Amino acid sequence: MENTTEILTVNLAPADLPKESGRFDLPIALGILAASGQIPAESLLHREFAGELSLTGALRPMRGAFAMACGTARSAVAQGGGAAQSVGIASALAACESPAHSTPQLYLPAASAAEAALVPGVDVYGAADLPSLCAHLAGAPDARLYPIAVPDLAESPAAVVPDMGDVIGQRGARRALEVAAAGGHHVLLVGPPGAGKSMLAARLPGLLPPMTDDEALASAALLSASRAGFMPSQWRRRPFRAPHHSSSAAALVGGRNPPQPGEITLAHLGVLFLDELPEFDRQVLETLREPLEAGRITISRAALQADFPAACQLIAAMNPCPCGWRGDPNGRCRCTPEIAARYLRKLSGPLLDRIDIQLEIPALTPAELSARSTAAGETSAAIAARVSRARERQLSRQGKTNRELGGREVDEVCRPDSAGEALLREAGERFGWSARAYYRVLKVARTIADLTGAPMPSAAQIGEAIQYRRAFGSL
Repeated sequence: MENTTEILTVNLAPADLPKESGRFDLPIALGILAASGQIPAESLLHREFAGELSLTGALRPMRGAFAMACGTARSAVAQGGGAAQSVGIASALAACESPAHSTPQLYLPAASAAEAALVPGVDVYGAADLPSLCAHLAGAPDARLYPIAVPDLAESPAAVVPDMGDVIGQRGARRALEVAAAGGHHVLLVGPPGAGKSMLAARLPGLLPPMTDDEALASAALLSASRAGFMPSQWRRRPFRAPHHSSSAAALVGGRNPPQPGEITLAHLGVLFLDELPEFDRQVLETLREPLEAGRITISRAALQADFPAACQLIAAMNPCPCGWRGDPNGRCRCTPEIAARYLRKLSGPLLDRIDIQLEIPALTPAELSARSTAAGETSAAIAARVSRARERQLSRQGKTNRELGGREVDEVCRPDSAGEALLREAGERFGWSARAYYRVLKVARTIADLTGAPMPSAAQIGEAIQYRRAFGSL
């Protein structure tokens, strides 16, 4: 008997669109099986499939399951006549649960189905291998797959969120982080080793308001589609990214071909922490200037262009000089003025101009350290409650955080009283501020006023905002 081998050619059009990962394996295999009559072709109607196949037929986990579920739900809304793009993500997905729309079905590898099940309005099925999925599609007895239940995140181990109550002293820094969290402002902490800069930075996410439905969906979809991946336990938790100072520009802002998101995008709607800021390559830091201002970054390549969101909150930390002890009263610094100046010149003026709060963090004294048991600070929960109220005032007034206000909006929303305006004008002339720095001080003062519920910034609040831009005046 003569053996014959049938060769099948699969064309993934369009050819100029790069295809990544093995998520096409399962749809291709099912298409071949349906075309050859091994499974009913009608069983594939109104269903979405994605997954990577191993040589044994097992379905392997894949990236982007959450993002794929979001896309499936929004496509169902669009096909049903809904305006999925004109409303928020959460509203569009919720429309899938209305009686007017049939619930879309998405079939994924079992290991990737849990994260996709978090998306509302989609029935997600998890299959262990190709034979079991084919048996389900063919209607074999006792082979039916059932939708994955939404993971019960209350039973999953909660991530330990650092609490501000653990911080000893540093009242000024604690207050500055409260202001930064309320208005979404970028922060730079300057101080000697051991002053608590990294400890303070790690506690900023615990002060931020809870994620809205749209924010949670957007953040999860970004992480899911990236190489970082998304775990259901991360649901509704603001990301905190802390790349090492040896990171390249592609790692920080995105790159490769096809373009991949960088750390600033993975920190979208969360916090990007850059420790030892001057140790980063200067050219790498310069790539942050535009995304910090615009909240988005565009990566262009010869064949295509990708636009990534980057609305994160930057918090950076640095020493005042290479040895870290400049200005120490015990004279421990051995850096010459030239060495210290060269160290600070690694940070360009335009980059510093975009950082709203620049604060000097003093070293703790032995007396402050010995009083640890009696000097417990305010907890993150208490500070976060004030932050949430201030953020609500901003959203109800202008629909965005104070940091995101444009020039004309600043004039309308942040105008201080007459005494505050005179103080701001005098400070701007004395310190030689740029227009950007002038407006950023106004926005910080508006946030301070929001924390107290004041209708407009006063001279006292302008004065506090001015103090938050003087860290480099003493260096």
